[in-house]
Amino acid sequence: MAAAKEILTRRPVAATIRLTVPAGGARPAPPVGPALGQYRLNLMAFCKDFNARTQKYKPDTPMAVTITAFKDNSFEFTVKSPTVSWYIKKAAGVDKGSTRPGHLTVTTLSVRHVYEIAKVKQTDPFCQYMPLESICKSIIGTANSMGIKIVHDLE
Repeated sequence: MAAAKEILTRRPVAATIRLTVPAGGARPAPPVGPALGQYRLNLMAFCKDFNARTQKYKPDTPMAVTITAFKDNSFEFTVKSPTVSWYIKKAAGVDKGSTRPGHLTVTTLSVRHVYEIAKVKQTDPFCQYMPLESICKSIIGTANSMGIKIVHDLE
């Protein structure tokens, strides 16, 4: 019976907006303003809520946000943690990956770094039910495709 009630109270969706916004840096200027303004959403309400949710992260950390805009000009949004490639680049201390991954190795990372990144990514809504080992394997694959070698211990 709960499913039927949920279907009856479901609001019609106008759009789903995906943005990458710096943590604590949502302002009604581009890219946030034009994206939300065309659906007549309250920009300041989004900016205040987003900045409050992301205040635990360092400023200028790129956060992926998915905004669901409803026809009655209300909205909901979910904030994901930064991308794995961003964490890998920060942990390795490089600006970008290899231009020829598999041939050129830019730098190395330890398994401990991979484990720490996996623990942070496990808090994501889409990864919360994944085992930590699977997340680690995915991170290792991303690092390999960036030309970063994973070693047991850094010398």
